[in-house]
Amino acid sequence: MNSSMIRRIGLALAAPTAAVLFATIASSIFLVIAGSNPFTAYGDMFEYGSRLEIQVDILNRATPLYISGVAAAIGFRMNLFNIGVEGQYRLAAIVAAYVGASVSLPAFFHIALILIVAMLVGGAYAGVAGVLKVSRGVNEVISTIMLNAIAISGLIAWLVREWQAGGTVDATGANLGIGTEPIDESGLIPNINSWLELFTREIGKGKELTGVLLVAVAVGVLYHIVLNRTRFGFDLRATGINPFAARAGGVNDKRMVLGAMVLSGVVAGLVGMAEIAKLGRFNPNFVGNLGFAGIAVALLGRNHPGGIAIGALLFAFLDTASGVLQVTGSASREIVFIMQGIILLAAVIAYEVVQRYRIREEARMASTLLAGEAEE
Repeated sequence: MNSSMIRRIGLALAAPTAAVLFATIASSIFLVIAGSNPFTAYGDMFEYGSRLEIQVDILNRATPLYISGVAAAIGFRMNLFNIGVEGQYRLAAIVAAYVGASVSLPAFFHIALILIVAMLVGGAYAGVAGVLKVSRGVNEVISTIMLNAIAISGLIAWLVREWQAGGTVDATGANLGIGTEPIDESGLIPNINSWLELFTREIGKGKELTGVLLVAVAVGVLYHIVLNRTRFGFDLRATGINPFAARAGGVNDKRMVLGAMVLSGVVAGLVGMAEIAKLGRFNPNFVGNLGFAGIAVALLGRNHPGGIAIGALLFAFLDTASGVLQVTGSASREIVFIMQGIILLAAVIAYEVVQRYRIREEARMASTLLAGEAEE
């Protein structure tokens, strides 16, 4: 490994490492101010997170976060801010659950149908924002925010009522069977406990590692291939960097905007599939805020499939392992939200500092080479 490669790796790791260290130090200060021992709190979290069953929970949480992060990253690579992932995946989930419950097919075709419907609905709904941008110049931030509200408070609220399949609400307010019709077992993605148990021990406490993890891996691989190994990916990145230069090179920038939004929505449609596989239906308490969390994960991972994976695992660990803080009383669980915010803020600043350093170093090296050639 030559010095140039070592330097590139060092610069790539510098920003996220600095962000995590800064967030840890800052969070420790908040813990001390709140009267808690940071070493005890962190120790409880790491001890809790080291258990196999909790690691399954972390992977289950990281799976939709990763898919959501990739969906947001596709937009970011095009300089588009798709805030609509939240509405796109929820709308896709309820339609996919309804369609999945309406048919009975062999397992492979049943699962494939549900995934395809989810992707089509997510892509179509994101495409609305894309059409508004290319045809009327509507900023995608504004349109996707409005489309989120329309989906969550309008379409989904109406569809839940229309597709309600019975159920009751008990005295505590808990939903008992409320939601769409249950999907046949053939339509539910099976768990992959046996895969993990090949390298570990038997998973206890009824924990199940979601099979959607394999879908997330496939999404990451395809994201990398499409973005870095295809003409479409090259045009998308070129348009995101400089739309005027790309247009001069023959790239249809409006088509790329629409394509990026639709592709982002297609991936977003898969975010809720882990919850569908777990519940076997869509209910009014369907998991939320994964779309907004995915934006943070994509920013932390710098839109790189590997970086997004690390960001998703980090956020999933903090979300999952923080539950033990209330049990042990070593700290308030809210410290996790502070840590996530500080990590994201520190990462954005650190990446910008590293980027400026990299540009300055490249300019210095180019100047040195030019000076050497002039002397010769």
